[in-house]
Amino acid sequence: MYNYIGPVRADGMSAFLGNRKETKMRIITISRQFGSGGRELGERLARQLGWDYYDKEIIETLAEKHDMDADFIRDVLSRHGWHHIRLTYSHSFSQLMVNPAMHTRVLLLQSEIIREIAEAGNDCVIVGRDADVILHDHDPFRLLICADTEARLQRCMRYEMKKAPEDRLPEKTVLKNIRRIDKNRMRTREILTGKSRSDNSAFDLVVNSTGRDPEKLAAALAEFSLHWFEDKTHED
Repeated sequence: MYNYIGPVRADGMSAFLGNRKETKMRIITISRQFGSGGRELGERLARQLGWDYYDKEIIETLAEKHDMDADFIRDVLSRHGWHHIRLTYSHSFSQLMVNPAMHTRVLLLQSEIIREIAEAGNDCVIVGRDADVILHDHDPFRLLICADTEARLQRCMRYEMKKAPEDRLPEKTVLKNIRRIDKNRMRTREILTGKSRSDNSAFDLVVNSTGRDPEKLAAALAEFSLHWFEDKTHED
């Protein structure tokens, strides 16, 4: 049901991975600014570690399991439906059932899929979807990937250039979309966590990807994350 990427190891990490004393599942969640390269970095990180990787696979699984159209789900989720829900951090996801709107149902079903991934017990990297909030009790390593606005704009424009000329968005529109999506994502976190949108204390590491080689950055994050989990094991 779920996509598995592996077992590719980063150079020099095999011994470290083989020395694990605990079998507790390790989860890395990646939140990101739009256009920061967080999705690409997450996939590279999963490859470096040889862990399961989840992003669009969550939507595909949701669509298959509940006989829904994947494009429809993407459209619903892109609307950031949490904004229509009165919610504080003290509320549970089950309480959202009082709102019968479709976006609420999709968000709840998505959270169920994410929890099922955690219950499967495999080490994994999950990109976006507020997985760090949903899986709070699993104590994931919570990454936030950001980048300078110009770097994000250029990344998005490179994506636009891959489209047919008639489908390409002008730079002004792309920049507007970046700001809009950033605002929606920050607002979502504010609603879910009860914290200011500018408060990054909910993350274990904030990384600026501007000007960084994605593969080298993924390798560095892979090594750092392994040590982070090792330290957590000693604490427990």
